[in-house]
Amino acid sequence: MQASSVSPEELLASLAEAAHGLLFPSESDHPLRPFRSRGDASSPAALLAAEGLAPETPVEVTTAGDFFAPMLDVPADADEAALAEAARYRRLMDLLERHLTDVRAYRVGRVAIDVYVLGRHPSGAWLGLVTKVVET
Repeated sequence: MQASSVSPEELLASLAEAAHGLLFPSESDHPLRPFRSRGDASSPAALLAAEGLAPETPVEVTTAGDFFAPMLDVPADADEAALAEAARYRRLMDLLERHLTDVRAYRVGRVAIDVYVLGRHPSGAWLGLVTKVVET
């Protein structure tokens, strides 16, 4: 999908609005926040370097769709609140996929895992969302 001409700042503002009040569930729920990488995030090594993290920090890469799947795949008979929340996560995915290329999710660390859902903006910047998941 070709990215649009929305500026990085406009996209970050749209992501902030779409994610407002959403908590990503794990052992400890955390908000989704708009994020702009300090540099290249085209690979795990590049992301670690851009964010000043140790090169040996464990990183798992997955698709944004796989990361968000538990929030998007709700049963048809789910209550209204669950359906509304799934629609909000679909809006986030749409924003990411419509305005960015090479969208992926990086799970950085163990137990308290920082998750960066990033893609390349036409300006060259790596933008998206960041959250934390706790898995013990």
